[in-house]
Amino acid sequence: MPGGSHLHQIQCPQHPDVPLIEDYRAGDMICPECGLVVGDRTIDVGSEWRTFSNDKDSKDMSRVGDAQNPLLSGSDLSTVIDRPVGPPGSSNDNGFPQYSNRKTMNSGDRVLIHAFREISSMADRISLPKTIVDRSNKLFKQVYESKSLRGRANDAISAACLYIACRQEGVPRTFKEICAISRISKKEIGRSFKLIVKNLETNVEVITSGDFMSRFCSNLNLPPYVQKAATHIARRAVDADLVSGRSPISVAAAAIYMATQASKEKRSQKEISDIAGVAEVTIRQSYKQMYPRAKDLFPDDFNFHIPISQLPTF
Repeated sequence: MPGGSHLHQIQCPQHPDVPLIEDYRAGDMICPECGLVVGDRTIDVGSEWRTFSNDKDSKDMSRVGDAQNPLLSGSDLSTVIDRPVGPPGSSNDNGFPQYSNRKTMNSGDRVLIHAFREISSMADRISLPKTIVDRSNKLFKQVYESKSLRGRANDAISAACLYIACRQEGVPRTFKEICAISRISKKEIGRSFKLIVKNLETNVEVITSGDFMSRFCSNLNLPPYVQKAATHIARRAVDADLVSGRSPISVAAAAIYMATQASKEKRSQKEISDIAGVAEVTIRQSYKQMYPRAKDLFPDDFNFHIPISQLPTF
């Protein structure tokens, strides 16, 4: 019975309108007027420990445990009282045999939990939202249950699942970014990615230079008008088939370099290379392919600080 309704039903027969006092230690309900114990052994349904909402380091100590993970078979919540371990006749301070409360978990759930923790740890390092973590977890479970990547390291599969989830959620990350937050090489993540897409027939949206432009420009502290120009340059270059064979990341980096060189907000190839994760020579090669048509790539309303004729030609 809920605690609130139970308290309202108990009242002193002599003083029905007087609020009762609860003795938390004894569990008694006492009338403050006459001292009559109206109810005894009342169950306290409140929290066993105090929690302070303003304290960021505090934890809710209510004994309810974590919520059940729907991706697991339920063994994460089951326990068993195991037989005593250790030398015969081992006992506690009171002389009773020591039994242990052992958590039971099948091998499949153990693998999934390890992978989920690894995915969550990687996502925390680059501040990815929970929606991406949940999608990565579901994808890893599909891969594990299909047994299509048997023999591959689970950490590599976890990293590849996170990469796919980022693309499916519209916030793609590069292989180098995923490699930096994991212990797996870029080549191994790429292999696992291709196998997952092939075996599960997972839909992965095609990435474009615009998917990275906002993040790259923000990390370079570029104003909106430069970002707008860089996005326009990259889109025009792709439409004109000037950068065929180039990855969207290298096209985005080259477009940012061209836009910054024509504006007041200059950024070097090295600065852009560090943010985009592509080599400086790759930026130069993509830039060279776009430079001959530079006047057709800039927006019509772009305010040139440096004329196109004075842009770097390498």
